Amino acid sequence: MNKRPRDDPSSSFGSAPKRQYGAGGGYGAQQGYSEERNSARRVADHYSARSNQTLEERENSPIIHLKKLNNWIKSVLIQLYARPGDCVLDLACGKGGDLIKWDKARVGYYVGVDIAEGSIKDCMTRYNGDTDQQRKKKFSFPARLICTDCYEARLDEYLYEDAPFDICSCQFALHYSWSTEARARQALANVSALLRPGGIFIGTMPDANVIIKRLRESEGLEFGNSVYWVSFGEEYSEKKFPASRPFGIKYKFHLEDAVDCPEWVVPFHLFKLLAEEYDLELVLMKNFHEFVHEYMQKPEFTELMRRLGALGDGRNDLSTLSQDEWEVSYLYLAFVLRKVSRHLPFLILLTSELNIQFGNTFYFHSEGNRLPNGDPTM
Repeated sequence: MNKRPRDDPSSSFGSAPKRQYGAGGGYGAQQGYSEERNSARRVADHYSARSNQTLEERENSPIIHLKKLNNWIKSVLIQLYARPGDCVLDLACGKGGDLIKWDKARVGYYVGVDIAEGSIKDCMTRYNGDTDQQRKKKFSFPARLICTDCYEARLDEYLYEDAPFDICSCQFALHYSWSTEARARQALANVSALLRPGGIFIGTMPDANVIIKRLRESEGLEFGNSVYWVSFGEEYSEKKFPASRPFGIKYKFHLEDAVDCPEWVVPFHLFKLLAEEYDLELVLMKNFHEFVHEYMQKPEFTELMRRLGALGDGRNDLSTLSQDEWEVSYLYLAFVLRKVSRHLPFLILLTSELNIQFGNTFYFHSEGNRLPNGDPTM
């Protein structure tokens, strides 16, 4: 199994210089922190409450082709950057919807982290092949699942023996870290500390440029179509967003059969600058529309699109992505970062007043694989 111990811990951490972002950064008062923590809990409860759908229920979703398109984009990212035997760190892994993608990439070891306990339990069920829409075949890689907030916790304290990782993934979730500067930094610090030099960080998140553009084009503070809406609060009535306060820009997002919770704007140029402070350099950033147009030019990914059926299968299935679904996809972008050196950044130490509770850890292994710590436990 491809698990590697970390280098000497006494030399693992240095200090990354902090860029100053003005009054909008950091936790601020304890009350502000509590508010954002409550928002994180609401998001976790929302995703925990969503039950695993049967194949029939999934196919009847009003956004089924958008879901298939999203899966195609994630599959392309994994096929482009994952290598056989890789150790994978999946942040905000949810219910394990990408497990099959990682299995097809023949990775060697998988760690999934999510704040929602219900999602972790569903991921465990999916890994064990107990859901009616999943194959019964065991996955080829051993897995470890951790229930904690990866934007607050120091993940190295959980994953000391598992690191370094070859590839890290965070799909449709990194924007939840931008409620405060401290959470955004902790997210990137975790990624940088746990990736090997040259390791890859892949992800998808809302495209702030598109969202703000759509807001400014709308008459009020809300825009959308038949399958989604975005709503900003009255505090943004002037539709101005000072660069000195890039964190905590909250909006409400509703997507039929998928999302109904608060989200946060991530100005990508500032995300890039912040990532550089943690030795993560930008390799790729493309809006979903640009991503689709570019990679649909490659035959192997065109065939993958046909198999997934986002645009129909070109044969019996004539259904395809609706215009409203295609409009939703324009709200998102894909990114790739690379860890550029052995310098591991200082991980933010939250004060004892915050009373962080470490989450539960679950171990799993497929037949023929064993974890070094002995039998799997729950």
